[in-house]
Amino acid sequence: QVQLVESGGGLVQPGGSLRLSCAASGFTLDYYAIGWFRQAPGKEREGVSCISSTYGSTNYADSVKGRFTIYRDNAKNTVYLQMNSLKPEDTAVYYCAAAPLLSPPDVGGSSWYFMGEYDYWGQGTQVTVSS
Repeated sequence: QVQLVESGGGLVQPGGSLRLSCAASGFTLDYYAIGWFRQAPGKEREGVSCISSTYGSTNYADSVKGRFTIYRDNAKNTVYLQMNSLKPEDTAVYYCAAAPLLSPPDVGGSSWYFMGEYDYWGQGTQVTVSS
């Protein structure tokens, strides 16, 4: 069974950090670009970050640049999102997704932002930033 499972969410104070994990089962992440998206209450789902399957190409939404870092450990079949300097506006459900056809140049451009590029989605993990 093909599955993506997110973990690592929780409640954190402003300025704090969390590391989200996206683990795959039933398939190998090596061949997929992996994106992180988030959805806040009453808002549309939006792209946060993406990493290509090869060459380590990454991209970030402007709102998280300099604070979030995406990286992958193919040996563990897992992609991570390190989130630092968290703000209340980062509060959302965070989802990871796998895209088979996004090339490194696609990830470096704007294609990664479109949810239609992603075939598999996780169930999400809640991140709440509040004092």
